[in-house]
Amino acid sequence: MLEIILFSLLNGILYGLLLFMLSSGLTLIFSMMGVLNFAHASFYMLGAYFAYTLGMHTGFWAALILAPILVGVVGSLVERFGLRRVHVNGHVAELLFTFGLAYVIDELVQLTWGTVAVPYREPDYLREPLFTLFGTDYSIFRGVVILISILMFVALWYLLKKTRVGMMIRAALTHGAMVGHLGHNVPRLFMLVFGFGCALAGLAGVIGGPLLATEPGMAATLGPIVFVVVVVGGMGSLPGAFYASLLIGLLQTFFVAIDASVADILGIFGLQIDPYGEVARITLANLAPMTPFILLVLMLIFRPRGLMGELEP
Repeated sequence: MLEIILFSLLNGILYGLLLFMLSSGLTLIFSMMGVLNFAHASFYMLGAYFAYTLGMHTGFWAALILAPILVGVVGSLVERFGLRRVHVNGHVAELLFTFGLAYVIDELVQLTWGTVAVPYREPDYLREPLFTLFGTDYSIFRGVVILISILMFVALWYLLKKTRVGMMIRAALTHGAMVGHLGHNVPRLFMLVFGFGCALAGLAGVIGGPLLATEPGMAATLGPIVFVVVVVGGMGSLPGAFYASLLIGLLQTFFVAIDASVADILGIFGLQIDPYGEVARITLANLAPMTPFILLVLMLIFRPRGLMGELEP
């Protein structure tokens, strides 16, 4: 039992931090620009595929730097020549634009790299064990992912809260005209913020591709959960996204690891149901894919502002 708890805890933290790496860019874009980017997970997918292609020529560590930069450039171009023109028509037009963009990127990925998974893997030396628990190895690569995720959170928090650039970005969201009158180029600032948010998604793709799978459905797999993270954490709250990512990662991992049925859980509280019924045979592992969305529904009912968000006046 101790082995299950420890490895579920480690894997839950790892999965949660990967979700944070992906959701942090979306949170940044929304908090700074008020844009809910439906194509965000597609930029995550681009990061994985760019890293796969670049890695064959430059190696993994160079691809770790270059792939997010390329994704950020693509994101900046999307904002400059697409989203900026659509922005004048309101948030509904922005949602529809990014929704269509997600499908365009998905189709382009399939046309370029095919419809099956590509063999994108971390270097062999990163598969070596970092430590061993109960006879099971925990790879160096997983430790690297955890370290990069924590450093990203600290760096983003410091950038937004403690630097002049962060203050200017936050001021541009609510007082864009005033920031413009002070001599700052607000449209260019928003373009850079959008590109930076996409680059963060690309970085998550570089890391997540070897961990999960680099295939055309990877955006559709994590995309909905990322929006759950943003809502549960609180729209636009970076610390909220961090805590929500860990919460969802741990919940899903423990649900998969614990082999218990609905009948077993109800039995703990003294409730008895037919053990051969359809409901009684449902296990926590069956419910694991639903847990983020159950949490989303409950959060919207009982705490609409999320864990650390603020309600609009």
